[in-house]
Amino acid sequence: MSQEHPFAPFVRILGKGKQGSRSLTQVEAREAMEMILDGLVEPEQLGAFLMLLRVKEESPEELAGFVEAVRGRCGAPQALTVDLDWSTYAGKKRQLPWFILVALLLAESGIRVFMHGARGHTPERIYTEDCLALFGIQACHRWGEVSESLEASGFAFMSIETLSPEMSRIINLRPVLGLRSPVHTLCRLINPLLAKHTVDGVFHPAYGPMHQKTAQLLGVENGLTIKGDGGEAEVKPDAECDLQWTRGSEYSTSQWSRYYPRRLVKQDLNTADLLGLWRGETTDEYGEGAVISTLALILKLLNKADNDAACFSLAEQMWQSRDKERF
Repeated sequence: MSQEHPFAPFVRILGKGKQGSRSLTQVEAREAMEMILDGLVEPEQLGAFLMLLRVKEESPEELAGFVEAVRGRCGAPQALTVDLDWSTYAGKKRQLPWFILVALLLAESGIRVFMHGARGHTPERIYTEDCLALFGIQACHRWGEVSESLEASGFAFMSIETLSPEMSRIINLRPVLGLRSPVHTLCRLINPLLAKHTVDGVFHPAYGPMHQKTAQLLGVENGLTIKGDGGEAEVKPDAECDLQWTRGSEYSTSQWSRYYPRRLVKQDLNTADLLGLWRGETTDEYGEGAVISTLALILKLLNKADNDAACFSLAEQMWQSRDKERF
């Protein structure tokens, strides 16, 4: 009989049936993900592992262990610091990614923003990296470029393809597996530069608590998960928005007020309108409301105002005083 593969015990832990299976501990999850990242797992094992996790639903301890493994392999320099980690992995379908303007506004005001994400894994969606090109912003391909971009503009974007090529490969297995895998969740939580403030988005409400409980295990000081438009960290300005918060050891939920009292009619999508709205060359009621609402919420995360009303007031002021000729 051939010797058992070293990864087989991790699959067995998850797949021994209703009575015998259990979740991985944080240490086991880290060890399993390290083997995956190092290419020490057979394709059959990887598929079984991911789908067993999918059926069981990943635990915060498992996600934290996975994130620790990815962080340990991504080579992020400890000396490089940012104020806000912003993950963008879902892509937009019904609305444009107006949150890009929020990140650029924050950077313009002196907040150092590191954004990371994926593109192309789901057809007919608009991805952040493609839209950043409208503003003359290219994805960084090494950490030195991230540092240079942050110093020059306060903003930097890195694709998951660069941040963790193996995670990118697994994300793109979705058409093969037929289902999303835990990788879609863990990538949102990587926070490779260990920012004190993090924001991410979810589409399914059940994932919000999981994200923030994982953030607590990872020591995030100020974390926010938004049930945002299309699963991105963007507030719908014409609807209430469910929020999950981590403030140190405290976890809480709240609801963000709508900016407009009525629902707005969906418009045709043209990515050029992102730059047009920044420059003041076009108008978009939904887009402007999404920018102000999302900016106000991020200002609350960053503790930049005393209450929600003050956050909205500051957001409106920042939007009106933006440098329209910057891009």
